[in-house]
Amino acid sequence: MSSFLVKGARILGGDTRDVLIRDGVLVFGEPDADAEVIDATGLIALPGLVDLHTHLREPGREDAETVLTGTQAAAMGGFTAVHAMANTDPVADTAGVVEQVWRLGREGGYCDVYPVGAVTVGLAGRQLAELGAMADSAARVRVFSDDGHCVGDAVLMRRALEYVKAFDGVVAQHAQEPRLTENAQMNEGELSGRLGLAGWPAVAEEAVIARDCLLAAHVGSRLHVCHVSTAGSVELIRQAKASGWNVTAEVTPHHLLLTDELAASYDPVYKVNPPLRTTADTEALRAGLADGTIDVVATDHAPHPLEDKDCEWAAAAFGMLGLETALSVVQETMVDPGLLSWADVADRMSYAPARIGRVSDHGRPLEDGAPANLVLYDPSVRRVVEAAESVSLSRNTPYAGMELPGRVVATFRHGKPTVLDGKLA
Repeated sequence: MSSFLVKGARILGGDTRDVLIRDGVLVFGEPDADAEVIDATGLIALPGLVDLHTHLREPGREDAETVLTGTQAAAMGGFTAVHAMANTDPVADTAGVVEQVWRLGREGGYCDVYPVGAVTVGLAGRQLAELGAMADSAARVRVFSDDGHCVGDAVLMRRALEYVKAFDGVVAQHAQEPRLTENAQMNEGELSGRLGLAGWPAVAEEAVIARDCLLAAHVGSRLHVCHVSTAGSVELIRQAKASGWNVTAEVTPHHLLLTDELAASYDPVYKVNPPLRTTADTEALRAGLADGTIDVVATDHAPHPLEDKDCEWAAAAFGMLGLETALSVVQETMVDPGLLSWADVADRMSYAPARIGRVSDHGRPLEDGAPANLVLYDPSVRRVVEAAESVSLSRNTPYAGMELPGRVVATFRHGKPTVLDGKLA
């Protein structure tokens, strides 16, 4: 394996240090005349990012994304590990399917892939999936979610929370009360009425979060709340944490930046689940991420082929791309306004997601002997997002034509470059 000497990087946005990448680990304060030199003057060094919520679509929807193309997009965004959601075809509800996804990630080499196992068979919400078998498989699954569907049955949710305690797993809930969101198209409010689109009330999310926090406390298990989108949800999670309950939560980049006003264009690129909310909600989400109520930024990267988005709003699929732009959106919404430091970003996008997902080789501080999972980021540039430049198979980015700050210059996974000079290595 080649060695690299990264010169002049600002570690977590602070002190400037040289770091040697050799034999898959980080070495500080030791020269190497044979190392390839990378001039990192002005660049910020962060631990490799970890995404708790990625849709890679394989198996079954390789027209939208594959494990290879999705992990290439992840590397371009500074990620060295992603958790692949279970809503594939077939569903990742058995040891065989999660091992297939895990092996595809190992073969691709751009990112470590940790499959998320389904909570229920076929995501149907009627019978628990093979949680123990997936946990014992080569993929060593520790996160379970029916994402895209809510585990609406309280008894099933309780049983899942009880079951995963045996192997220190976590249930990641897609909080959406199905009866309150039938045919819902966008955030419920004055604007949805004016546009004639069926409203998606905040209470549909908040009611499930309240129930599941109580269930997690009752059984003493770990609950993770996916893609929090409302101010009320933030307050419920804040109360759960104040009570000492083992509850964590994530927010997506798009819910930090975009609002429901974009739906007025009727452009389905802005159709997402949960929907874009109000300015007041985005402000509450930013505050919750800043004060630690929300633990993690997770992309909910949801690629779709052109035909699933280039149609009328009601017929379009829910979802947006997110991996390649996540760090830029976090800089725009959280770092530049002074809500988070770069050290905080390392926590919300690397340390915390690795801890929640029980990933040991990622989310480690940048110190002597640590695994060389590293991203070099230039915060000084601004760029216009071009959908055609994405390495994802899909093009459904909501940021196309928007100017965002920052650029990932290099990504290293286990000491091997996956991105150099802003391009796939």
